[in-house]
Amino acid sequence: MTLGIVVLACAVAVGVLLSVLKVRVDGRFRGTRAIRSGAVQEETTSAAAGANAERLTAEDIGGQLGERATLLQFSSAFCAPCRATRRILVEVEGMVEGVRHLELDAEAHLELVRRLGIMRTPTVLVLDATGEIVTRASGQPRKADVIAAIGAAVDHQVH
Repeated sequence: MTLGIVVLACAVAVGVLLSVLKVRVDGRFRGTRAIRSGAVQEETTSAAAGANAERLTAEDIGGQLGERATLLQFSSAFCAPCRATRRILVEVEGMVEGVRHLELDAEAHLELVRRLGIMRTPTVLVLDATGEIVTRASGQPRKADVIAAIGAAVDHQVH
C-alpha cells in the first residue's frame, strides 16, 4: 500500500510539472524574450527564421501579404483556442496599419502544414512584408506578444 501511495504521488508531481511547463511555453513566440527586452537579437531572430528559412507567397497562403507584416494562423474546425486566437489576431490587425491576418484550415492545407512543420493548432506564423517567416507560436498567444512579434517582423525587414 505504501508503494502505491509513492507511485501516485510521483505521478501527480509529474503531471503538475508538465502542466506548469505547458503553460509557460503555450502561445509564446519563439524569440519573444529578446523582443520584449527591446533589443531584437539577430541570433534569436535568425534562429527562428533559420529554422523555417522559408518565404511564403500569396499563392502559398491563398491571399495577399500585409504591407508591413502578415499574421498567418493555422486552425482546425473544433479548436476552441483557435477561435480565441482569431479574435486576438483580428483585433491586432485592426490596431496596426499594414498588418493582415489570414487563417488557414490545417486539414485543407496539409502539404503546407507538413512543409512548415505545423504540429498543432492554433499555430501563428508572423511573416514580414516579403513573406519571410520571422517567428511562430503554437497555442493561443497573448495580444502583447503578437504586437511585439509584429515589431520584430517590421524591424526584420529593415535590416
